[in-house]
Amino acid sequence: MAHKTDATDATLSTASAARTYNVRRADLPLSCPTPEQKLWDAHPRVYLPIEETGTALCPYCSACYTLVD
Repeated sequence: MAHKTDATDATLSTASAARTYNVRRADLPLSCPTPEQKLWDAHPRVYLPIEETGTALCPYCSACYTLVD
């Protein structure tokens, strides 16, 4: 299912609103911003390698992602 990227979609959170995020293997591949975040005010989507170390840092916004399962 495609996610909406419309700024008026109330189901989407603001991109990079938090500084740390927990993600699950079901959420992979990991991208920042995530598909659940609004893109109109965000940096370009970048895919982050998290599988090997369990953590990833976005080079654009410094959001920290932790693999929790």
